[in-house]
Amino acid sequence: MDKLAFTALASIDNESNKRAQITNSLANVSTIGFKDSFSLAEQSIQIKGEGIDSRVLPGMAKQEVINLSPGAVNMTGNIMDVALNDKTVLGVQADNGEIGFTRRGDLRVSATGLLENTVGQLILGENGPISVPPGQLVSIGPDGSVVSNSPSDPEGAPLNLGQLMLRDASEMPLIRRADGLFQPLTDEFRGRDFPTGPNSVSLQSGALEGSNVNPVEAMIKMMDFNRAFESKIKIISEIKSIDESGSSMMRLPQ
Repeated sequence: MDKLAFTALASIDNESNKRAQITNSLANVSTIGFKDSFSLAEQSIQIKGEGIDSRVLPGMAKQEVINLSPGAVNMTGNIMDVALNDKTVLGVQADNGEIGFTRRGDLRVSATGLLENTVGQLILGENGPISVPPGQLVSIGPDGSVVSNSPSDPEGAPLNLGQLMLRDASEMPLIRRADGLFQPLTDEFRGRDFPTGPNSVSLQSGALEGSNVNPVEAMIKMMDFNRAFESKIKIISEIKSIDESGSSMMRLPQ
């Protein structure tokens, strides 16, 4: 009975990761460029230590591999908005100085003249952050090229400001960082740039990609999780009742 109770309790504890993932997905249904993660799975973990080697408890695989399937694209008409195509990801500078990747494309020019998104993350080019001269009108090409024109001379030759750090992640599994950015699953490229895949990278200007979370599917997952939680609590209650009944049967009559 003790083994069954400990197994049920360990399963409940490990499923907190699954609940956090589902809750995070539901909270980001309307977040620009948000990507869902593939479902976490339970796995058997052998407990090491003194005693018999047959002790096995359920554990949870905690790596969230990003699902890069596209979300709905909304036309905004803003030349600074970009929607990344296929499995293209955009390089940004994380708060700790490392390189992270995102699908968020709501770009703007910061007060310091650098290209950033609306949450303040610096957008990286192939040669570092992209600086925009004061008073320039910025436009972004389908290949990620960033150019600017003077408002006083719109017909003049555009000034090349740089090339966005766009990478094809079709063959590079990505996981979510603590700050919400993406990074390669491979340890070699954690916090760094990674080689682009075989597919061409591209973007659509004047549009933003929405979240790829299906709210109905996420709600169904949450309902299934709640049912599973209730069934495991019921198992523990039944074990307690059976254990108490067995103890009362073994008491010596007064």
